[in-house]
Amino acid sequence: MKKLLLILLLCLPISIFAKVSIDKDNCTITKDGKTFPLYGKVKIVESFPDIKVKIVDSFADIKVTIVDSFADECGKVKIVDSFPTIKVQLVNSFPDITVKIVDSFPGIK
Repeated sequence: MKKLLLILLLCLPISIFAKVSIDKDNCTITKDGKTFPLYGKVKIVESFPDIKVKIVDSFADIKVTIVDSFADECGKVKIVDSFPTIKVQLVNSFPDITVKIVDSFPGIK
């Protein structure tokens, strides 16, 4: 029984145990000792993300507005293909942060 439990624990993804903290004052997220802004140029990737995001309708960690230019305030992001500020993977389970897409008043509550 102990061997089975040990094997199951070793098979779990390491990212489940990742340390994640959100700094409301600086509008940043820190994951595994690396700090990323929660605004700017975002690239959506399928693998090797900086953070994992789940899009929700309520009880979000941050409200985000997608803009075409000037993504320089908390919660404003521009979707890009190259030279991103942060790489994001959209997931349905085990997210690092939850996001609600809004048209106005972006930011961390």
